[in-house]
Amino acid sequence: MSFYDSLEAGSQVDSYRIDAPIARSGMASIYRAIDVRDNRIVALKIPHPDMEADPILSDRFNREGGIGERLNHPNVMRVFGDDKRSRVYMVMEWCPGRLLRQIMDEERLPHDRAIRIAEGVLEALDYIHANGVVHRDLKPENIMVDEQDHIKLIDFGIASDSSARRLTYANFTATLGTPNYISPEQVKGKRGDGRSDLYSIGVILYEMLTGKLPFTGPSPLAAMNDRLLNHPMPPTIADPTVTPQLQEVLYRSLERDPKNRYPNAHAFLHDLQHLDQVGVEDRDELKNWQRRKSQLSRKILYYGALAMVPVVILLLMMLIARHH
Repeated sequence: MSFYDSLEAGSQVDSYRIDAPIARSGMASIYRAIDVRDNRIVALKIPHPDMEADPILSDRFNREGGIGERLNHPNVMRVFGDDKRSRVYMVMEWCPGRLLRQIMDEERLPHDRAIRIAEGVLEALDYIHANGVVHRDLKPENIMVDEQDHIKLIDFGIASDSSARRLTYANFTATLGTPNYISPEQVKGKRGDGRSDLYSIGVILYEMLTGKLPFTGPSPLAAMNDRLLNHPMPPTIADPTVTPQLQEVLYRSLERDPKNRYPNAHAFLHDLQHLDQVGVEDRDELKNWQRRKSQLSRKILYYGALAMVPVVILLLMMLIARHH
């Protein structure tokens, strides 16, 4: 058993005293800790021993730390560098608040709050994209929200970094995003760029506004395939209180072809902040949805009628039997 497997409150890791375990994933554990040198509260991310032994996962952990040390924005969780240690663990900014996933599971967000959170994420994306970083796994589990709805973007484990000296596609084959939030180009096996992150925040905003995901299926594969073949349910149908302007913003972020999406986070953010200036297009997506819905209704009626045939026959036989 590794020393790091037995950490508990009061354990010491170099100058950091463990306060409490916070989270545990398949690859690492996160602890709340105190830096005894200055009593600063930090978060320690410590990889599991089997991850350290895997060159690909170890490289991913080191890349995440390197990206975090380079970024410095109020909406991005910081990683603190320390030249005196190898990256056996990661020292991160302590971010108070809750994961957006926890908030969404507990309550339906008012539209103004959903938009405010999305704006905070877009400000973070605008910054990281300008610094050559693409998150690539944006989802509610990777967004921290405090009591004032300030956000922190976390977990850059599969992020791409254009400033890295060694950047190969093989580094990213282990995980390519999360099925419900992954962009169509990532589904096709492409690395994606900043517009892939814009697609993901578009899905998150859709979910915050309507309480539903734009693409679903009986399995993760089906959910990913759905976005390659179909348009999402129009947001105004998923939730009639969504305005046409807000629906247009969602459609622009969820374009299947990255070339048709917002070109950058700044443009997306501008439209959210100036919804009254958003021009609403006469979209084929709405017409196709109505056509698809009509076809589905006809199929339901058809198969429903077929299912009723045996029942009708049985009733007729019972009536005939009674009269005899």
